[in-house]
Amino acid sequence: MLELALKGDKKYWGWIAGLMGVIGAGFLVYLWQLDFGLGITGMSRDVSWGFYIANFTFLVGVAAGGVMVVVPYYLHDYKAFGKITILGEFLAIGAICMCMLFILVDLGQPSRIFNVFLHPTPNSVLFWDSMVLTGYLLLNLIVGWNVLESERQGVHYPAWVTPLIYISIPFAVSIHTVTAFLFCGMPGRGFWLTAILAPRFLASAFAAGPSLLILLALLIRKLTSFDPGKEQIQSLAKIVAYAICLNVFFFLCEVFVAFYSNIPEHMDHIIYLFKGLHGHGAYVPWMWASMTLMLLGIILLVNPITRKNETILMVACIGIFIGTWIDKGMGMISGGFVPNPMHHVNEYIPTIPEVMITVSIYCIGALVITILYKMAVSVKIEVGG
Repeated sequence: MLELALKGDKKYWGWIAGLMGVIGAGFLVYLWQLDFGLGITGMSRDVSWGFYIANFTFLVGVAAGGVMVVVPYYLHDYKAFGKITILGEFLAIGAICMCMLFILVDLGQPSRIFNVFLHPTPNSVLFWDSMVLTGYLLLNLIVGWNVLESERQGVHYPAWVTPLIYISIPFAVSIHTVTAFLFCGMPGRGFWLTAILAPRFLASAFAAGPSLLILLALLIRKLTSFDPGKEQIQSLAKIVAYAICLNVFFFLCEVFVAFYSNIPEHMDHIIYLFKGLHGHGAYVPWMWASMTLMLLGIILLVNPITRKNETILMVACIGIFIGTWIDKGMGMISGGFVPNPMHHVNEYIPTIPEVMITVSIYCIGALVITILYKMAVSVKIEVGG
């Protein structure tokens, strides 16, 4: 099916060329980082995870969000999702590829990543995180490819694929659960030390992932002759509405517990993010913008009148996607490290090289998704024709 990705008009190849150009520029900056070290980033002794891990954390959720179309279609026989399930699986593949690249660039010595596999440590959460990420990537590749190829041939997918589909569902939940355990397993970080962190991660994942899938479905409808379907998009919008409500509710639960208990190490992180602490407040406008966007998304999606208007739906999904990216990305990372356990504030601000490398990784993800979606949409149009 790869030959389908080699057919396209000038706009398609112009898009590919543009992505490749940005990827090349970002790679040159990464070579500088590889030579100089992580000193070109804004990370420090107090903040050992930065922009790279922030985006990794967010994109794990985007990948996990794909299960929101897999479960209804494969387990509950919701046939309407048959048109977009492959899009959700291929989106997960692109997101996982970006996650792995963010881990790679976050390592000062990338070769050390092989130690996870050469010297497995089952009592390490990092070991299990690498296992579930790799497993989920392989499962989506195998399932997505075989299901799409079978659809192209006009036959049912092989029986041996069915167990892999069922296995991929708990894997989707586990990739974000284990990632949450990486954070809440650190007793010295009060902001992360909460049993509700994993459910909070999953709630944001089931909002951000389907939001992006809705935006991609609307884009596909505009650029191609394939229509993912109005019913499918509206069903996804309902999922996003419920998930973002839960995400905000879980955060408010954290706020109540932190301030009602009146424990400084729990309160200071939230105060720093939303009010500023000891004269430092770089993330205050960002966090208020995040909350505003998520609340606006709730209002627009819970109301059936605004949700059914696809222009408003697009605005709501963009707002929720950006809002959760701020909240679970830099808000989660910087909020956990700042202030430090001694209540000192050493702010972290991403540097230009970090941003350039990050943008190039997003372009790699966009390239992977573009190629996969080109194949999927071409098959859908071919079968539909």
